[in-house]
Amino acid sequence: MFSNKSVNSGNPLAEQVSNSAQDAIKSTQGLVNDALNSLSETVQDFRDETTPALSRATHQASAAMHRATDALREGSNQLRDSARHASDRSVGYIRDEPLRAVFIAAATGAALMALIGLFSRGPNRR
Repeated sequence: MFSNKSVNSGNPLAEQVSNSAQDAIKSTQGLVNDALNSLSETVQDFRDETTPALSRATHQASAAMHRATDALREGSNQLRDSARHASDRSVGYIRDEPLRAVFIAAATGAALMALIGLFSRGPNRR
């Protein structure tokens, strides 16, 4: 790094200072190297410890997503089956009791129209 010949031209004090500076630089380089090696080992240890945990967490999240998707699909199928069953029962009732079904539909329509009319007037017209 540094040339000793220009500084050490017969001056023992300059030679001693130069040697001390070189020793300090070598010592500092050794400390920095040791610190970097320690940091590298710490990072590797951290990576070794966290990789399996991250892998497990990813696997668990994926499994939970699949379970939720399956549950949603099952719930959708059950809802579709319930709607189909209710529709079949309604069609069966209309087929068995056509006159009563027409009266029920008319009464329901009239009640809905009365409610809509009541709420559409507003608060000042009552």
